[in-house]
Amino acid sequence: MPGKRHSPEQILRKLREVEVVLSRGETVSRAVRQIGITEQAYYRWRREYGGLNLDQAKRLKRLEQENARLERTVADLALDKQILKEVAEGNF
Repeated sequence: MPGKRHSPEQILRKLREVEVVLSRGETVSRAVRQIGITEQAYYRWRREYGGLNLDQAKRLKRLEQENARLERTVADLALDKQILKEVAEGNF
């Protein structure tokens, strides 16, 4: 069952909450359990969003989506090119 998707705003808010709990002397495992995420998600989010502000996080997500769209477009065009090349050579 896939997990729930968090928006960049939610991720940054949860990272801040973990930092507050950690500053009180709690362990990472207790801190992430309190906010309802796994340690793996926390470390992944911290690696990806650590040090970013909200505007930068939103921009990062938009750029990742645009990059994925462009990669799909390039793959489709490469496939079309290969098909046309095979048809032109008569190898179908």
